[in-house]
Amino acid sequence: MNKGLVADVMTRDFIAVKPRATLLECAKKMVRKKVGSLLLVEKKRLVGFISQRDILWALVKKSKKDLETINAIDITPKKIAKISPKRTIEEAINKMKKLKFERLPVIHENKIVGMITIKDILSFHPELYPELEEFAKIREESNKLKRIKKRDKTTEGICEECGNYDLLHDFNGTLICESCKNST
Repeated sequence: MNKGLVADVMTRDFIAVKPRATLLECAKKMVRKKVGSLLLVEKKRLVGFISQRDILWALVKKSKKDLETINAIDITPKKIAKISPKRTIEEAINKMKKLKFERLPVIHENKIVGMITIKDILSFHPELYPELEEFAKIREESNKLKRIKKRDKTTEGICEECGNYDLLHDFNGTLICESCKNST
């Protein structure tokens, strides 16, 4: 495994869109291509990265109508984690674990050449499954801690605004759910 390089297992046929593609176009392409993320590429240069999570975030924060007007480049992270095709698979795994990512764009001489995912790595090195399973457990435990911290600041019950049973937040003396809180 130490001899394996990112270039050996990366997906060279990655799915990309133009940076000015709307979130609705991105969501449709993700569904059509059955992928969880898209690379924003212009003239073979990576300018951004958008995932399902980013689109869901925008959908929660904005209206459904906004998905037709917001461009992918507008919500892409400013800093993008990436890796060189000359790096080892072990380095890719370590970077993914450290950043808690499941995929990394592969860049060579400032141009996008592929994408490496946990699935790519497992396809060629199934013996790594225990290590990657540990990565998933760490991520899940981190999410649990976040939920516990969030729960300490909230209570469960019926939202006084919409009537749904959910975690409630005190908003100006009214107990409301996250959805109602975000829409005010």
